Amino acid sequence: MNHFRLLALSGSLRAASFNTAALHALAQLAPDNVNVLISGLGDIPLFNPDLENSAPSSVIALKEKLRACDGLIIASPEYAHGMTGVLKNALDWLVSGDEFVDKPIMLINTSPRATHAQASLKEVLITMSGKLIENAQVTIPLLGSQLDCQGIVAHVDISQQLKTSLNELCEAITQLK
Repeated sequence: MNHFRLLALSGSLRAASFNTAALHALAQLAPDNVNVLISGLGDIPLFNPDLENSAPSSVIALKEKLRACDGLIIASPEYAHGMTGVLKNALDWLVSGDEFVDKPIMLINTSPRATHAQASLKEVLITMSGKLIENAQVTIPLLGSQLDCQGIVAHVDISQQLKTSLNELCEAITQLK
């Protein structure tokens, strides 16, 4: 049985973020052979190209986690029809490295009406040479649901959608190896 190491990033810094809750739920729902490492982005400083050769320790740590993982999971809200600044900033730090190239990516959208940010995020990820796994993209209706991590895990339909998308990501990673 293959073992998968997946890095999960939330584009939200909110303590009660649906996106972060979805990632924590996914980590709980993952089978034993799948390790989902959730990494925060709040300590990543504003991108400055002048610092790329001497990147801050938080950026170096993010790059090392990305290099060590088999795939990437991103869940991000939509703000003003775009991805969040914290996520875009982290991606800007990663754009010039080779850690991201051909990395299989699963996207989680926690609001069915948040289509602009997903489209923008996809464009950026493709530009960065990430490998979007279409069958691993999932939109789950959390906006207004009041569901936290445990509520998501207990919700039969939503938890099944997350597990199915995770299985699709792992299958794609296996096929790409």
